[in-house]
Order: sequence, then structure tokens, then C-alpha cells
Amino acid sequence: MYKILKKFPELKPFESDINLRMDRYKTKKDQLLKNSKSLKEFANAHKFYGFHKTKNGWIYREWAPAADAVYLAGDFNNWTQTATPLTKLDNGNWEVSLPGDTLKFGSKVVTFVQNKDRITQHIPLFARRVTQDWITQSWCCEVWDDEEYDWQNDGFSSNEAPLIYEAHVGMSSEFGKIATYREFADNVLPHVLDNGYNTIQLMAVMEHPYYGSFGYQVSSFYAASSRFGYPNDLKYLVDKAHGMGIRVLLDVVHSHAVGNTLEGINLFDGTDYQFFHAGPEGDHPAWGTKLFDYDKPEVLHFLLSNLKFWLEEYHFDGFRFDGVTSMLYHDHGLGSNFSNLGMYFTMNTDIQAITYLQLANELIRKVKPDALTIAEDMSGMPGMCESISSGGIGFDYRLGMGIPDMWIKLAKECPDQNWNLDYIWRELTFRNAKTIAYVESHDQALVGDKTMIFRFADAAMYDQMTKDCHTPVIDRAIALHKMLRLLTLAAGGNGYLNFMGNEFGHPEWIDFPRPGNNNSFHYCRRQWSLLYNPDLKYQFLYNFDHDIIHTAKYYHILDQDYPYLKWLHDDDKVIAFERGELVFVFNFSPTNDYHDYTIPVGFGEDYHVLFSSDDSHYGGYARVNRDTLSAFLPGRDGNFVRLYLPSRSCIVLCPEHLYNK
Repeated sequence: MYKILKKFPELKPFESDINLRMDRYKTKKDQLLKNSKSLKEFANAHKFYGFHKTKNGWIYREWAPAADAVYLAGDFNNWTQTATPLTKLDNGNWEVSLPGDTLKFGSKVVTFVQNKDRITQHIPLFARRVTQDWITQSWCCEVWDDEEYDWQNDGFSSNEAPLIYEAHVGMSSEFGKIATYREFADNVLPHVLDNGYNTIQLMAVMEHPYYGSFGYQVSSFYAASSRFGYPNDLKYLVDKAHGMGIRVLLDVVHSHAVGNTLEGINLFDGTDYQFFHAGPEGDHPAWGTKLFDYDKPEVLHFLLSNLKFWLEEYHFDGFRFDGVTSMLYHDHGLGSNFSNLGMYFTMNTDIQAITYLQLANELIRKVKPDALTIAEDMSGMPGMCESISSGGIGFDYRLGMGIPDMWIKLAKECPDQNWNLDYIWRELTFRNAKTIAYVESHDQALVGDKTMIFRFADAAMYDQMTKDCHTPVIDRAIALHKMLRLLTLAAGGNGYLNFMGNEFGHPEWIDFPRPGNNNSFHYCRRQWSLLYNPDLKYQFLYNFDHDIIHTAKYYHILDQDYPYLKWLHDDDKVIAFERGELVFVFNFSPTNDYHDYTIPVGFGEDYHVLFSSDDSHYGGYARVNRDTLSAFLPGRDGNFVRLYLPSRSCIVLCPEHLYNK
């Protein structure tokens, strides 16, 4: 019996399903390792395929099993389509050696593949750098091999609970342009460091032909997006982050691929089944993309090697796996509410995808033992964050995708005076895996949606955010923005995530330049000037975010798996809990201030107010004083403190023995 069944006895009826998954995992691993000692040794496709510099010139190899001929064309041969043929080897492999300086770093090339009487043009499958001609809009590969980079912070590692700053390099500038890796490293990383986040999660790095896809429709899996600079520029970003003590995670998209043939890997050898399921099974019904066949050893070779490549070549510290729910189920989880355990263990479950994810997690730990992996799974698949040896899938964390859904539902459908605290607490704390909690990621602000503060304030943000302006709409929006973030951070998971700019209440939505908006960058940027303008209230929101993040780090509150509920009174709209020995108290009442409100605490000693969202430093009215609070109240059996709780505010208390450390 696997340990997962002992930890979650409710899964006992599905023991045969778990056994089947584990048998498939072991069988597939044995199949892959016939000629390799380990997964780490197996995952070296990028060291064989693609372009590699040799003592005598260059060698280029490709995998195209159904091709009848493969050719390389480029600026080195005046783009003559069939002038440079590759030689067919065993197992669908092709190869050509080019002597001397026939190719140089940066030489532009494309691949032509003949299948029967049809010749098609493609980007090489293992291209390290892919660029677009802005006049013709055509894409080509630039010849690239492992480029030397002088790493200054090699050997970086971290074991802190992840406080994640989710970011998109291209939209990180305030100006109407696509920002670069180096601009992000020099301008945004210092902000992240000051704010206190210990991890950044980079979106849209894997090359994609359509900028507006937010990087979700990947075309070249081994190429860092050339929109943002050169490979060494990305290495500079990662290296500089490591020097600041910040992990760097890559948003990896192995759940699907763009359907394009000129820029992508689709139909590379002339068949639709080289990488993907054949026929309609290979098409995602909602995304219009292609779906990998995770049962094929060659596909696993491609994808597993891809993970190793990003870890070793760019020194990433782990991955956020995109679209895991879509991978796990044959219906891709579309329309499913996962209301009972049986929905995770039926014919709808894609065991081949589960096997791939298990192999991926095992490989990642072999390459980098302290790497982090996060699953974007809304279904709550049991065992997602359990070890493979215990019968699980092997991720460290899953995204708590139900939490932002809850906040949006409440913001849209229910006045905050009617919010049910029992419901909120249950949604924040009910989890079967280690969870990354968040109020909003980039997903919640893509065009057609709004940032959380914009939901509360809407048009008032345009003319009521000056510090000398006080209106009920803005006061409410700012108060709730602070409270939701602290409550989600302190109670909602084992890690925390924020999207770039939302820490200071970035307004509006995200919309990439496209024909529908006249190719405007207006909503595809971060308005840092709002934060740095001393006359605006965005500074208050940033100050609060800064202090809650630093508090979470300093007191290690996320090291405690779950918060301990001390008080919940839905009529009063007051909730209090302990985590990391700190006490977090929230008064969600929009109108009621409470004097001498009694809250139970865990220690029989004095307590100190670390801070309150009502502090003037955070745009509040400074109604909470800093008097020491005694846990001994006359006539009370146990430890309690009496607090003044202003409406729509929260307070963090620290016991004496921690306060003086």
C-alpha cells in the first residue's frame, strides 16, 4: 500500500487506480532507460539535436521520422532551398556537417522538410534563438550553441517558503514598448528585493509567435524569447536575481503547443502525429492548440530534455507548470466541478499525462535537488503534491486557483457587509496539498477583466487617488485591497503570489497590442510613476504590501502548515487566527468600530501591535495605538487581549517572546 492511502484514507476505494498509475510510471521509466543509467542521463536530446559547434565547424541534427528528405537553407547558402541536404541516420534522425566558418553565431537559417511530393518550411526543432523580420513578419532560426557566460552567483540555492513576484518582462516598462531582460534586471529586480519577495516567476519566456498570447502558445521550446534580448541577457537577469537572494522560476508550457507550422513544431515531418495525438484528439477544443502524445518515448525525450535544458543552461530554480488541469483529463477539465473523488479516478483521467508529470518532477530533482515545481491545477487532483514514492505526482505546490475566484465572486455579487466569514475561512484553509495562495495573478486582469482594486474603485481611480482626496469609494477600495492581501497571505496557503504592479494597486487591465486596439501599448505596461508620485495613494498600498511580505519572511509564518482559528463571529464580521505565533485580527464590518473587543490568544504574556492597516503609513486614520496589551484579563479563564478594532481594518499582534528577538 502506498503512503498516500494512509495519509488520505478516503482514497482507499481508488487503490487500484493509484496502483495502475504507479505501474504505468515504472513501466514507462524502464522503457525510457533501456540505454541510460538515469533520467538525468536520458534527458540530453538538446545535446545531440540542433546546432553544435565542433572543432571543424558545425553539426546540425534533426528528428523527422516520416520525412523523405531534410534540407538546411539560410544566409550561408543564399537561401537555396535544397542546396544543403541532411543525411538520414537511424531512428528518424538526420544530420549534416558544415565545415569551417560556413555558419557563424547568429547565422539565419530555416529547415525544409520533404514528405512525399510536398516540401514545407520550418524552424529547427531545437532552435536556441528565433527571430522575426518585422518587415516580412517571417520567423527564422539564428544559429546558436551554448554561449559562454561568466556566472557570478553560481551555486545559488534557497529553501524559504516561496513569496512569488509573478512578472512579464516585456510589459515591465512604463513606456510604450517591449522591455528587455536587462531592463527588467536593472529596473524591476531592485523593486522586488525592496518589496521582500524571494522568488520571481517569469512568464512568456519560451518563444511564441503571437505576443498577445501571454506566452501560452509556445512555438520553439528551447528558445528564450528574442523579443526581450539575447540568451546571455536572460542569464544576466537570472544571475542578478540570485545575487539578491531571489529564486527564478520559469513558466513552462508543456500542456500544449501552438498549431503554427512555419514557426512551430506542428507537422514538422509532414505528419500530425510526430509530437501530437493524431486527428481530432490532438486538437484542444478551447485553445485551438496542439496536444502532446505523452506516451511516445520521443516526445518524452523532447519534453524532459527541455526541462533539463532550462535548469542547466539558464540556471532557473524550478518551474510553474502551465495548464496542468488540461493535461490531467481527456476532457481537459472543461465544465467539470470535481465535486467527488471519483472524478479524479475514471476513464476521463489521462494516465499518460500523469506519468509524464511524475517523470518530470523526478528528473527536475535529479538535476537540481532544491528546485521548486508548482502545478497550475484547479481540479485539486489528490496526490498532486505528494512524493512519487508515496503514490503522488511529485509537485511541491499547487496554485490555489479557487481563492481568486472566491474574491472575484464576492466582489461582483455580494456587498462586503454581507460577506460570510465561515465561507471565506473554509475557502482559504481547505486544501489537500501545499498551496500557493493569491488574490490575483495576471489571469485575473487580462483584457475583459479588472484588477481587484479596479473592481472596488472603478472610474474613481482616475481622479480620486490623490492623498488630499477622501471619498467612500476609494476608502473602501484601499481598505479591502489591504485586508484581502493580508488575509490571503496569512491564512490561504504555504506560499504566496502577486502579479507585477498589483502590490501597489495597479489599475485597469492587461491588453497586449493587437489590431483590435490599434496595436496600442497603453494597457501593456506597468505604470511605476503612480507608485513614485508622492501625491498619490498608491504609495500607501505599496507600504502595506512591503510590510506584510517582510513580516511573513521574518516570522516564518508560512512554515506552519495551517493557521489556527482563534475567533470567528460572522455577525460582528470579525475573524482572528494565529500563524507563526503571530495573531491576525480582521474586522470586515464597513460601519462598526469595536472598543475593548476580546480575542483569545495563545500565550499568557504581553502582546504588541506590529502594525495595523489603519496606520497612517498605509493611508489609514491611525486609530490603533501601540500600547502593550496584556493577555491576562481579570475574570477571564485563559489568555485574551482586548483590542480597539476600527471598521474595515486588520491588526497583527506579536507575543512578547518574539517581539524582542
